[in-house]
Amino acid sequence: MPEAGPAPQAEASTPVKTTSGSSLRALRSRPFRIYFVGQVVSASGTFLQQTAIGWLVLQLTGSARDLGLVLAATGIPSLLFGPWGGSVADRVDLRKLLIGTQTLFGLLAALLWALAAAGDASVAALVIIGATGGVVQIADSPARQALVSRLVGPDDLSSAVSLNGVVINSARVVGPALAGVLIVTVGTTVCFGLNAVSYLAVIVALLLIQPREAVGPVPPGRRGVKDGLRYAAGRQQLWLPLLMMSVVGLLAFNFSVILPVFAKDTFHGTGGTYGLLTTMLSIGAVLGSLSVGLIHHPRRPYLLAAALGFGVTLGATAASPDVVTACVTLLLTGAAAFCLVTLCSTTLQLHTSSGFRGRVMALWVFVYLGTTPIGSILTGWITSAGGPRVALLVGSGACIAAAALAFFVHTPPDPDLALTDLGR
Repeated sequence: MPEAGPAPQAEASTPVKTTSGSSLRALRSRPFRIYFVGQVVSASGTFLQQTAIGWLVLQLTGSARDLGLVLAATGIPSLLFGPWGGSVADRVDLRKLLIGTQTLFGLLAALLWALAAAGDASVAALVIIGATGGVVQIADSPARQALVSRLVGPDDLSSAVSLNGVVINSARVVGPALAGVLIVTVGTTVCFGLNAVSYLAVIVALLLIQPREAVGPVPPGRRGVKDGLRYAAGRQQLWLPLLMMSVVGLLAFNFSVILPVFAKDTFHGTGGTYGLLTTMLSIGAVLGSLSVGLIHHPRRPYLLAAALGFGVTLGATAASPDVVTACVTLLLTGAAAFCLVTLCSTTLQLHTSSGFRGRVMALWVFVYLGTTPIGSILTGWITSAGGPRVALLVGSGACIAAAALAFFVHTPPDPDLALTDLGR
């Protein structure tokens, strides 16, 4: 979209009463409030479907490797082409782009719903639909990340990034919890239908809002992927969280592969057990994301502590003797994990100028979601060979390695923080 100065103050009319230090202060912006509500509904549907897919694959084949393959299909396009999505996001009207991508996601969910209702939802069909959705995600993910900074003023950016994480993590609570009930009572098919309908909420929200315009046009010679890579590589506040998340994302964030097997084989549970474990993880994730909203300026020691906490709690989950203990450790795991995710994302948003935000956030999506294909397949093999406890311990080791990276990195600070670009 054109970048020609801030939007009129009327865009933030009828502000919500929040204090300047509140993690909810971004809700003072009316466009952000509307987008927030739409995202909660749509993201809940997404995780409802993701939970149902995990259980459906186990019903169809009983194989953790097949589950890893299905989940990997979604991330393969981002793994191959993810950084190019940021170049698109830096050049076009983000709102129109997102209306298009969300419509396509809704159509794919409706197709899955129809296949499941007809009894034709095979692993091959799930892989094809997942891969197609992954292509759409190449442009959608960095655009959604970049849009957040255009819905609030600079003083509320860290809160908005935190609340954007809360949207996803709240959905991780609502979606799996509802999926657990639906799987037990009416089966998986309804989950796919509800997800298809949920996309209407975010499409309506996007039609209602008018984002703030960014601060200046991107020079034509600086719109390429290579320029974005050079920009990130030259700033510690950008490359350190990206490198940490590439390590952690590869081996520690594959809960969709591990937890169904953990619930079914380790604890001999049902879809309700799986939904409970995922819900406890997600409640912790919401608490972790909200806590980051209180921090105005994330720093390296926070990243180190979050990565270390994630590793320790993953190890504790691996050692859980029963479902009750696993619920407690997964609550703590979710808090630590999404403290790390939100800290990394906030750091990237705050230290990136507006002209590069789409490409930097595309790199973020690349290391956070683009590692899913390899990570899901590796975790599926590890889970099949050694069980879910071993897979959790491998993830724990990856987190501790990322914490060590943050501890030993001592490069000079960036000379030109993006906070100056944002008027702070």
